[in-house]
Amino acid sequence: MTLPTHILVIRFSALGDVAMTVPVLRVVTAAYPEIKITVVSKNQYAPLFDDVPGVQFLEADVYGRHKGFGLFKLASEAKELGIDAVADLHNVIRSKIVRSTLWGRGIKTTAIDKGRAEKKKLTVGQNRELAPLKSTHQRYADVFMELGLKIDLDTHVFPAAKDISPRIHHFFGSQPKKAIGIAPFAAYTSKMYPLQMMKEVIARLDSLGDYKIFLLGAGAEEADILKSIELEHKNVLNVADQLTFGEELSLISNLDLMVSMDSSNGHLAAMYGVPVITMWGVTHPCLGFTPFEQPAENQLLTDREKFPLIPTSVYGNSFPVGYENAMETITPSVVIAKIQEIIEH
Repeated sequence: MTLPTHILVIRFSALGDVAMTVPVLRVVTAAYPEIKITVVSKNQYAPLFDDVPGVQFLEADVYGRHKGFGLFKLASEAKELGIDAVADLHNVIRSKIVRSTLWGRGIKTTAIDKGRAEKKKLTVGQNRELAPLKSTHQRYADVFMELGLKIDLDTHVFPAAKDISPRIHHFFGSQPKKAIGIAPFAAYTSKMYPLQMMKEVIARLDSLGDYKIFLLGAGAEEADILKSIELEHKNVLNVADQLTFGEELSLISNLDLMVSMDSSNGHLAAMYGVPVITMWGVTHPCLGFTPFEQPAENQLLTDREKFPLIPTSVYGNSFPVGYENAMETITPSVVIAKIQEIIEH
């Protein structure tokens, strides 16, 4: 099989899913440095790929000039770059339009198998065996292997932490303390640790005086909540809506630990090899969305004896009545013990 010379990689959203492409692209570019890669995604995600050699970025303005029939224009813009292969890591209507348009112009295309049927079996019915499915990272890698690229994710090498810009250097303070990121929000409340319980975790960590705790979120509402938490503590700093995305990545890459829900911040930290504690509500790591190279012991799970239908859905947007409180079975003491265990080792 003749290898491609310039691959268009499509992944429009969401942030966590786009972040999961980064370790895979590192492996691809390390194994095949002569192959050009162009990632097409939302413009705000471009900083994710700043440290991946050989990768350039093409903006997908899917709510502006590339909306609707504008997707054909996006395909033409990609064609003009000289691509000769497409790796569709999204496989949704928008990406299919771009992919099929380029296929019609003689360009080889491949697309991710999301394993929808396998995932459905794990989210429907009683007494399901939660055998782990293929990871999303491996599903991405499989797309490149269909193009003839022989890659092995076990060869991945993490980059060094990003330089801390002068504007955020003072956030870490002059006293050496372990830096912990806490990202308490998620797209659905069913995937969020109860805020009052998370406040207890933060308060107890703050009282120890050994840690600098950074609170991460997005949007004015989340920033307001986190700001109110910051004001109650000495060693807690809210950084929501205070940083550019590039600065946020710099801060995250220099953390000693990230505590996240099943959401994007865990994947952002994992990109840099930062240990991640993921707290799972009505979703479950068996579905393949565990942050990159994070071990099973870092996954804090809801009690399935009390909530046997977990996982109730792939994304946490569907669950039976009463399951919205499932994460209450993970006690603050368990969270703190896991944090201290990882930090100390």
